[in-house]
Amino acid sequence: MDFLSFIIENLQTFWTYTGFANVTTGHMIMVLVGLVFIYLAIRYEFEPMLLIPIGFGILIGNIPFKDAGLQVGIYEEGSVLNILYQGVMQGWYPPLIFLGIGAMTDFSALISNPKLMLIGAAAQFGIFGAYVIALTLGFEPNQAGAIGIIGGADGPTAIFLSSKLAPNLMGAIAIAAYSYMALVPVIQPPLMRLFTTKKERVIRMKPPRAVSQTEKIIFPIIGLLLTCFLVPSGLPLLGMLFFGNLLKESGVTRRLAETARGPLIDTITILLGVTVGASTQATQFLTLDSIKIFALGALSFVIATSAGILFVKFFNLFLKEGNKINPLIGNSGVSAVPDSARISQHIGLEYDPTNYLLMHAMGPNVAGVIGSAVAAGILLGFLS
Repeated sequence: MDFLSFIIENLQTFWTYTGFANVTTGHMIMVLVGLVFIYLAIRYEFEPMLLIPIGFGILIGNIPFKDAGLQVGIYEEGSVLNILYQGVMQGWYPPLIFLGIGAMTDFSALISNPKLMLIGAAAQFGIFGAYVIALTLGFEPNQAGAIGIIGGADGPTAIFLSSKLAPNLMGAIAIAAYSYMALVPVIQPPLMRLFTTKKERVIRMKPPRAVSQTEKIIFPIIGLLLTCFLVPSGLPLLGMLFFGNLLKESGVTRRLAETARGPLIDTITILLGVTVGASTQATQFLTLDSIKIFALGALSFVIATSAGILFVKFFNLFLKEGNKINPLIGNSGVSAVPDSARISQHIGLEYDPTNYLLMHAMGPNVAGVIGSAVAAGILLGFLS
């Protein structure tokens, strides 16, 4: 009988440690969110390289357990997940992501038509617009700055800035940023149709001029010096972006460039996605602030897309016939590379099957990458 009691007591103790005994409604809600992310990634191919690691990370982070010093949770110091999460908390992962982005980015479209840089700059209105709105909703200035960067549709930049300005909001900000990056094909087309006329949608742009190898080599050097002398606080992101691009364009560091845009960025994407997802524990994530952040993120993304399109329409007033810019590429000023540029191409082909906008759209698209990093540096400079 004593032996039976011992077994029952041990089973009861074991039960208290299981997820079934510790599960809450919040955990189940977050598990459902993780499953939705995975479903969207597989079924509709919405940023699968991001949403699958994040979605599975959400599942990992919301396995309920008894807080008994087991060191398995992402917020328990010394746990494996916590150690991996330091790459997010300390801002190590985003610059390495930018290194890979630089090594896979061709800036030729931007070099051949530098005025497209202005579209990328105009799209950053979404960041500063959301910053002002967040302030009016009662967020602290540093929190508002971290939230506003969602409008750039740049996940690594959002993580980098929030790790410096608002670490307590980083999970919600990162999930919002990557969610809206994945929803580019859903959010942007209605805005593009709303703000353009049928006549504007069929504007043909001059083919971009050929760019020499010398120009491609000089660009990352000049780009680094100009942007980082202007905004030194953006150095971790901009420095790695332009360094990666120089590795690609120099022609003598092919192995380094291939490593940066292949195995390195893939490894960091996995670690970043899983740990960001795991950081969304229900007790930390399901708050009123998270709901506000998602709403502000959507608003900032809408403002950024609209600002890019409307800027092109305004800019066209000063351009001669034959030199005008198709406003359908205005959406690509956000930093969702290359998805927003593909949307420009897709919508353009709907109205003129022979009008290819992809190469033109890549100009403001890569400018948006630079622009969001510069905007992050500006916010970091006066808010930190």
